[in-house]
Amino acid sequence: MGEKDFEQKVLAKAVVTALQEAEHAAVELRVTTPGGRFHVRWDEGGSATALGQLPFFAEFLEVSGLFARWVEGCPMSYTSPNAPEVIDVLGTWLLSILDGQRRYAHVTGLRGDEVAPQILGMNKIVSDESLRRALAHLAPNQPKRASEEERAARTVQLAKSTAWMDAALSESTREALRTPWILDTDTTIKLLFGHQAGAEIGYNPTRPGRPSHTLHTYWIANIRMVLDVEVQSGKACAAKHSLPRLRLLIERLPLEERPALVRGDNAFGNEGVMVEMEEIGQPYLFKLRQTAGVKRLIERQWQQGDWQDVGHGFDAVESELRLTGWSRARRVVVLRRRVKGSLAAETGGEGQQQELHFVDSSDKVKLWEYAVLVTNSDYTLEAMGQLYRDRADCENGFDELKNQWGWGGYTTHDLERCNLSARAVALVYNWWSWYVRLAHPKTRLEAITSRPMLLSGVARLTQHAGQSRLLLTLTHAAGDQIKAMIANIRKGLDHVLASAPQLPKADRWRALVRYIVDKIIATRPKNSPPLGLHPPCLAFGMG
Repeated sequence: MGEKDFEQKVLAKAVVTALQEAEHAAVELRVTTPGGRFHVRWDEGGSATALGQLPFFAEFLEVSGLFARWVEGCPMSYTSPNAPEVIDVLGTWLLSILDGQRRYAHVTGLRGDEVAPQILGMNKIVSDESLRRALAHLAPNQPKRASEEERAARTVQLAKSTAWMDAALSESTREALRTPWILDTDTTIKLLFGHQAGAEIGYNPTRPGRPSHTLHTYWIANIRMVLDVEVQSGKACAAKHSLPRLRLLIERLPLEERPALVRGDNAFGNEGVMVEMEEIGQPYLFKLRQTAGVKRLIERQWQQGDWQDVGHGFDAVESELRLTGWSRARRVVVLRRRVKGSLAAETGGEGQQQELHFVDSSDKVKLWEYAVLVTNSDYTLEAMGQLYRDRADCENGFDELKNQWGWGGYTTHDLERCNLSARAVALVYNWWSWYVRLAHPKTRLEAITSRPMLLSGVARLTQHAGQSRLLLTLTHAAGDQIKAMIANIRKGLDHVLASAPQLPKADRWRALVRYIVDKIIATRPKNSPPLGLHPPCLAFGMG
């Protein structure tokens, strides 16, 4: 063998060795960690999802038909043969919201998941840009220069999209209106950090001076379902901006499904809102601002001393009041509660030295916090006290939707898509709330608890002989509890399918909600107060 041939052979062997080492390195990586050395391989051909328990929620959507009807009713169509399917767009949107994402760009984190789209009957997960463009088609913004035809087409499209979301939201809550219920109305602030339409500086208690949007929300109290939500500019935080939608929501409901009470904070305790509620015969309970006339009423009631204990440390007394600008006298209820503990008051203004005053809260000096409510209902004082305390639960719903769901995000430059996204988040939130109550009827679980328990996990997909199998690995410590909750879900779905197999899916959904309501009622303590004491709280909403 010549010297040249020998060199070529050595070189060829070196190339083969290098290729083998490269292939070995691509297959297996040696990683040194505090726990020792691990050999890591990339699974190039495997299909897995981090939403391992999604099949159970997908079965819930399939039996009820909620997702299918949402897709079928979507007023969106593509003419290009390369465009994504409507189910791919809405399925991507659903998965993004369900995963707790807050920005459209986060959709990229789902695009490597090949299992979740198959579970929902999708072809693929679309890109975040495709999702934005699709929503721009559903909720087109108003261009600066547009012809009359373009303006008319935009108006028609917005009307179709609004009707589509109206129908979906109504279906997600309609069965909850079969029993006496309370409508809580309130607003919350969505902070903005860009140049979005409607980004104005209004009332902002947490970040004064920061532009924001205002979310006007209408709740089904106690069970904390969203009846509707509307995004407006940052300056539109007064009750008069909520009033048109509030009245429309009430008037389009049949008389037997209308709320037994509309409840709001002191922003709604004004003549304009009360007159409109009285015009449509709607009972209400609003809080009043501490004006001079209200304070004089409190002084008179304090002197009379006709206070009644209404529980939880509150005393109450009722009277009639007609403030300046009111068209007539109305029933008012004054609630008070003694403040105990070590208190300090700080005084001092601009250019003055601040002083701290310690307040003696002994038996000789009694300090009270008080609230004045106005109502046209005839509930007892004891019921009024409970209704006022229950009003605070509305803030918990805002906290969950803004911090655990997507109400604090999904922001675009135009207000129309922001509004559409807020309503979509509310819709998926309602679906998930019913699903969780089916799994755990005793109490409601917020998303920070329910998603890790009922959605997370690693599911690996294998297909053989025409069958698809998912190998599910739970990553949560409460594995036995999770399996028991999944068993509750399967039991409820099997009950509906067995008892009404011939019903269409829309009727199955109504039967499923009735089943969930019955389970919630059955879990209430036997010594719970009768509904007559705390009307009109939902029987299945307590606890």
